Amino acid sequence: MKPIFSRGPSLQWRLLLLVVVSFVIIFLDHWQHRFDAARFYLNSLVTPVQYLADGPSRLLRWGSEELTSRSHLKEENAALKEQLLETSERLQHLAFLEQENNQLRSLLGSQPRTDARKLVAEVMTVDSDPFSLQIMINRGRSDGVYEGQPVLDAQGLIGQVVSVGPSSARVLLITDATHAVPVRVARNGIRAIAAGTGQLDELSLSHVPHRSDIKVGDLLLSSGLGGRFPEGYPVAKVTSVFSDEGKPFARVLAQPLAQLDRIRYLLLIWPGQAEPAPVAAPPSAPVADAAKPEGDQP
Repeated sequence: MKPIFSRGPSLQWRLLLLVVVSFVIIFLDHWQHRFDAARFYLNSLVTPVQYLADGPSRLLRWGSEELTSRSHLKEENAALKEQLLETSERLQHLAFLEQENNQLRSLLGSQPRTDARKLVAEVMTVDSDPFSLQIMINRGRSDGVYEGQPVLDAQGLIGQVVSVGPSSARVLLITDATHAVPVRVARNGIRAIAAGTGQLDELSLSHVPHRSDIKVGDLLLSSGLGGRFPEGYPVAKVTSVFSDEGKPFARVLAQPLAQLDRIRYLLLIWPGQAEPAPVAAPPSAPVADAAKPEGDQP
């Protein structure tokens, strides 16, 4: 008796066909970038779902903030006032240092630096892949975000943007195993490369000679080499230095200053673009020089 439904290919052939098609798609996407446009539109479709999935957590955060006790708000207000006073004192000192730095630059014939453009963003989701330290933020191409853009928080460098959608972007953290940052030691200017280890609280300095003057507690700043990260931003603090003469280089570990496991708000910067400066008032007319006595004239 002839069956009503004819049998198709076996499961093994179907699996083999799917594997071949997958490899072809991976090859076309990785080497010829044939699916960049499709990925962009798919990201546009997925973004509303990400906002919807983030809704319950936003609602819980809003509820917890609204239910904060009055006494806790008073304590927090007092602590913020004390911190404001300390920050004001530091700003006064920084204003003096900035003025002195501008004077030195004018003597050297160089132009003072301008403040970079900044934009605050909020973390939407955290990548669930344990081998990839990435986060999703609520700023995208419509806000001017671009791939390779530096990302900071209140303590220091966080990472860089690696993928941009219409209204969201993906940020690769500095501790990811595929990431590296050119740094220098603030104490003596020694340059090194701070590479990610795959752990949120650890960086490793690559190819450090045994006799390098790097000590526990040294502050690491971005060196500006490579042109990706601006110079002078805090990155990490050295936590351990292991020198084994049997190995070609010393093992130096550092802890990021940014608290990567609890970031919520972060800062996007445009190193090559300055914030619009406020319009200055027109200078007053110069006072005419007093007439010299006739006896003093040549």
